[in-house]
Amino acid sequence: MGGAVSYAAAAVLPSLADAKEKTDNKGVDSVDWLNLPCPVKYEEIQRENIMSLKPELFEGLRFDFTKPLNQRFSLSHSLFMGSVEVPSQGAQIIKVPAAHYEFGANLIDQRMTMLIGRILTDGRMSARIKYDVTDRFSIKVNAQITNEPHFSQGMFHFDYRGGDYQAQLQLGNNAFYGFNYIQSVTPTLALGGEVFWLGQQRKSGIGFAGRYNTDKAIATAQFASTGILSLTYVQRVSDKVSLASDFLYNWNTKEATTTVGYDYLLRQCRLRGRLDTNGCVAAFLEERLNLGVNFLLSAEIDHWKKDYKFGFGMTVGE
Repeated sequence: MGGAVSYAAAAVLPSLADAKEKTDNKGVDSVDWLNLPCPVKYEEIQRENIMSLKPELFEGLRFDFTKPLNQRFSLSHSLFMGSVEVPSQGAQIIKVPAAHYEFGANLIDQRMTMLIGRILTDGRMSARIKYDVTDRFSIKVNAQITNEPHFSQGMFHFDYRGGDYQAQLQLGNNAFYGFNYIQSVTPTLALGGEVFWLGQQRKSGIGFAGRYNTDKAIATAQFASTGILSLTYVQRVSDKVSLASDFLYNWNTKEATTTVGYDYLLRQCRLRGRLDTNGCVAAFLEERLNLGVNFLLSAEIDHWKKDYKFGFGMTVGE
């Protein structure tokens, strides 16, 4: 009987070993390292955090109207009345009344081309152009012209999207040259870096970044030789609720700021809010009143500087 048991055990053990080897091989082969997902662009690795913690806050009245003329071309009108801060010598905040009107034209071809132009009553003009040369290579141009000297600027972006990486070359005025690259190293982790040279000021810099992305969480880290360290984290609690936080440290000034916030998407509105260690509390509400009509509420309180901002507005048109 002992021989029968030994024979049965000898027959079962190789079977278990083979099954374990197949399971291990299956776990290794489940990740196709030659077909990793394409990461987001280097300049957009914090996009979820920015959307949650940094809405477009404003003070005063804002009204935006977009009139589509056809499927590709539309005109936009924007009116703003409020106050803006002006530089002061002391800690006191000085605000002056301000108002401007902005006229815009948009040409969007979903296949290859995007042209967006804006002109304000104070003489500022801006333009954005994007052209997809191929499915992987695109060219973007950003330009701004102002009446103030040394504030006009222009920038060219040459973007290339590979199967599991993205690269970008930047050329701008004042002899600016930049390059960044980001590569997926696992299905959830991407690493990248950037370099830049500002010829007019004789300054250069280098930076490194990482992004960890799953279905429920997104974490990023960025460090630049200019002395800036940035850490962000976004947790998707559900399809409608996200919690976000970021940490920013300036090595040169030895200053650090931590911000926490939320992004709550309801059926008819979207509510975003944040609180930082500088004593600043902000909230931004977008409520959909009807198809193509949204109501905006913006509020920000800086307890330390005793500065209060409140704005409301409306957008009409998609």
